Amino acid sequence: MAKVSNSIALTGGQFNTLGQIGTRKNVFGTSKLPIIVKGEGTQKIDVKALANKAKKKVITQAIILSLIDVAIQRNEPERVKAYWNTYHCQSRIIDGGDRLYGNYCKNRFCTICSGNRKAEIINKYLPIIKGWPDPYFLTLTSRAVPARKLKDRMRRMILSLRKILNKNKKRQQRGKGIEIKGIRSLESNFNPIAKTYNPHFHLIVCSKVAAEYIQMEWLKKCTSKFALEPYQPMRKVQDTIHDLIEVVKYGSKIFTDPTMKKKAKRTVSPHIYVAAFHNIIWAMDGLRIFERFGFNLPPRPKKRKQTLLTQYEKLVFVPEVFDWVSQETAELLTGYQPSAELLGLLGENIDMDLE
Repeated sequence: MAKVSNSIALTGGQFNTLGQIGTRKNVFGTSKLPIIVKGEGTQKIDVKALANKAKKKVITQAIILSLIDVAIQRNEPERVKAYWNTYHCQSRIIDGGDRLYGNYCKNRFCTICSGNRKAEIINKYLPIIKGWPDPYFLTLTSRAVPARKLKDRMRRMILSLRKILNKNKKRQQRGKGIEIKGIRSLESNFNPIAKTYNPHFHLIVCSKVAAEYIQMEWLKKCTSKFALEPYQPMRKVQDTIHDLIEVVKYGSKIFTDPTMKKKAKRTVSPHIYVAAFHNIIWAMDGLRIFERFGFNLPPRPKKRKQTLLTQYEKLVFVPEVFDWVSQETAELLTGYQPSAELLGLLGENIDMDLE
């Protein structure tokens, strides 16, 4: 498929006069051939959630087009293919009346799929973490590295943390270790001034004792050559949902302040450093971004695999209107309109510097 330019994707046009949500005609009484859709689909009743999904789609398509340019310039055809797969994620959906169905790319760099993954993890782990009497939030960092060393540093960090946990597990089996239960995620930030990457872990563990043990062993194993004590903060979990979201947010901050100042001191708009984002994406390829340790999950109920629909409507995402459009009525699904600030970020603040 031909590439859709950012300028087209981020501007309105002839489609802006199409109907909004709530005005769509009833086309479900028309005779159609039955179709089978996979998965459970998503509910249509939450208008805000649907508009948020449209926003994620707009952001994803704009960033993906720039990532495709980066991959083409670096002669990486397989990554170009992966990016196009994400560009088309949820581009065509089926309206089954009360639920929407569509194919997901399941790539980590897709904002729609990563949002689904976050919601799934939160639903799984929130009841468990709420059952811990004294959970702690812990961050483990290492010194910044250039792009060429990022994947190796991440691998070493994962191996080091696993060794720490395995060491305690063996001690515990001998009656000498402590109970350690927790979850951890791997993330990396980009420093546009130094042109370096800051890989780190976020963890929630079952107790202060567990957090202190992991922090102590991390500093022993890494030494001051790779990690410094002031940059391994820990604190008691006060808001379980907030801290769980902090742990499961996906991989990398997309929007970055080019001055690297705190939000209150910002004088310029954040940028999207797509070449750096590309580097982080593929440094993480093949690595476990999220893991649990010290406990098992309860068995999950089987999900519905497929559904036969005899009444439905087909919709396609049209970048020019930032929304899914009915192929039968030409009406919009959500009525979402991006803010001027978001359009400015996606249209003007995507940094293509290949370093």
